[in-house]
Amino acid sequence: MKTLKLLLAIVLSAAMFSSCSTVYNDSFDNFQPSLEDVVSRYDIWYVDYHQTTGSGDIPYVSRAFTLSFINGILYANNNIVDIGRTGNGLGIDVGTYNTFSGVLETDHDLDGANDFEVTILSDNEIRLYNFRQNVSYYLIGYNRNNFDYDQLFYENIEYFLQEYIAWAKVDAIGGLPNAFDDENYLQFTPENITTFYSSQDSFGTQVDSINWDYVGDYEIFDVTGYEDLKILTLIYDGGDIEEFELSVINDSRISLYHLNSDTTYEFSGRGFVQYLKGERTVKSAKDVVRNNNRKRTKIERKTKNRRNLK
Repeated sequence: MKTLKLLLAIVLSAAMFSSCSTVYNDSFDNFQPSLEDVVSRYDIWYVDYHQTTGSGDIPYVSRAFTLSFINGILYANNNIVDIGRTGNGLGIDVGTYNTFSGVLETDHDLDGANDFEVTILSDNEIRLYNFRQNVSYYLIGYNRNNFDYDQLFYENIEYFLQEYIAWAKVDAIGGLPNAFDDENYLQFTPENITTFYSSQDSFGTQVDSINWDYVGDYEIFDVTGYEDLKILTLIYDGGDIEEFELSVINDSRISLYHLNSDTTYEFSGRGFVQYLKGERTVKSAKDVVRNNNRKRTKIERKTKNRRNLK
C-alpha cells in the first residue's frame, strides 16, 4: 500500500490557526509529539462510528467499539458486553501496528495491512484516514479509569441487544394484565438493524430450543432530556404495537417499562455472542446465519418526549 506521510509539524501548525484549534494539556505543551506519542497517549480510543465519512470500509475498524495501540500490539473491543474487563479493558489482540514511517501502519490478523494518515483534531480526538478506501474514522481517547461505559451502552444500544441470542424475562413488577405478559423471550438480530423475534416458550427453555413464535420490526428512540433512557417500539407483523421505556441495568440485564400497562419487565441475556477478530464465536447453526460478520452502521434515531409519545 502506498505510504502516506504524516507531517505532524504541519498538522499541528495548521490546527493552531484553524477555527477548530488543537488543544493540549501541560504534558503536550513543551514538545512536538511523535506519531507513537499520539496513538499511545490514551489506553483506549472509542470509535465514534456515527462520525465516519467516506465511501469505503476497513472491516476491523467498523466492527470495533474501541481500539488500542500498545507497544506495537493492536487491540480491539468488538463486544459491548464485558467491555472494561476483556483484556483488562483493552479487548483482544487483533494484530500489530507501527509508526516508524510517519503513518499508522496496521496489520490485522484477518483483514491484513492497512495504512492510515493520522490527524490531531483536539486534545483527545484524532482522525484516521485510509486513502485506498477513501474512509475517515474518528476516535476519541480515554484512559481506562475515566471511560464513560454508560455512554457506550446507550449510544450503541442496538448492538448491545444483539450480543445475546435471547433475552429471557426474569421479573415482572406491578402494572395491569396485558398481552405482553405472555412473551417470555426476545431476540434482536444483526441480519438487519430492525428485526426482532419473540417467544412464549416456558421459563427455563434452552436457548437453542426456543421456538420463535413471532417476528416483527423494532425501532429505538432517543428521549428528550435523558442520556440514560430510550424508547423501544416493537411492531409485530400481525399489527400489534408495544412500547417501552428501555434502560440498561448492567451488561446482562435490561428493564422494559410497558407504557400502556405500567408494568416493569426485567430481561436477562442468555447465550452471549462473542465477536472475535473477524467472526463471532459459533454457538449454533442458527446463530451462525444470524450473527456472522456483524459490522456497525450509522444509526440515526428519532427523538420522543417521555410519556408523550404521540
